[in-house]
Amino acid sequence: MRLVVIGSLNVDYIASVKRLPGPGETVAATGLIRRFGGKGANQAVAAARQGASVSMIACVGNDDAGRSYCSRLRAEGINAAGVTATNRAMTGTALIAVDQAAENSIIVAAGANGELTPAAIRAQEDQIRSASMLLLQFEIPMPTVIEAVRIANKASIPVALNPSPLRDGFPWGKWELDTLIANAGEAQAIFGLPVERLPKTLARWQKTLVRRRISRLIITRGAQSTLCLSAADYLEIPTLKVKPVDTVGAGDAFAGAFAAHRAGGSEVLDAIRYANCAGAMATLKAGAQEAIPNRKLTERSLLTKGQRPPRPNA
Repeated sequence: MRLVVIGSLNVDYIASVKRLPGPGETVAATGLIRRFGGKGANQAVAAARQGASVSMIACVGNDDAGRSYCSRLRAEGINAAGVTATNRAMTGTALIAVDQAAENSIIVAAGANGELTPAAIRAQEDQIRSASMLLLQFEIPMPTVIEAVRIANKASIPVALNPSPLRDGFPWGKWELDTLIANAGEAQAIFGLPVERLPKTLARWQKTLVRRRISRLIITRGAQSTLCLSAADYLEIPTLKVKPVDTVGAGDAFAGAFAAHRAGGSEVLDAIRYANCAGAMATLKAGAQEAIPNRKLTERSLLTKGQRPPRPNA
């Protein structure tokens, strides 16, 4: 289960509020905590807790927060040799508000994440070429994402891309993607087709997949079943029913768990079952990384759904 994750490292400041503020409005927080976050690191932690051998490629500031973060990654068993430090910016920061209904609003200051350059990716080319899978998101510069995908394609390493936060600039169709993991809003924006009508418009979705050289699209929909489609198949996989406390990091827990099990040789359906459970369980505690379950807890949740955990490399 050799997985390389390229992405962001952020220090999160999470404020608990009765309700999210509207435009120009100030609301009082009932609590404030500091946590480690960033989509890249969250997904790396999720994968490592599922048993994958994870290497992280990222950039932090040459500051106490950056040094603390590298120590944090190593404590999770993640290889942080590909994490560089810069004097040009502070370690990335996220400001998060979470309301009583567990909905959230997030502002991200990229900081050092914006200093992760294509040249830095080329310096780690050997790590990428030796991976079972490469996992990426959109919280780093787009030229860096593209360079990583190019290197992986050249070495025939499957790429899992989580296009979040969604933004312009990715050359859809130029490079091959093994798996695109998107929420319903992201999928609709990328494909220009309504997710709620997907079964009736499946042929159009599948044609777009082929045209954009995406082998598989996974659409997460919160508590609703996860959708998975390829040029030949369409699946709906039920999620684990839970009462969420905090939805921050749930999508990252899903992506990391899925990539870990695919890198380990699991079939797509089995990897999604693990990912569904990991994502749901990540909503049961406050914070992102603190709430991400390990493999043992994930398999226990599979059993509560009446499903036998898949055998390794099944």
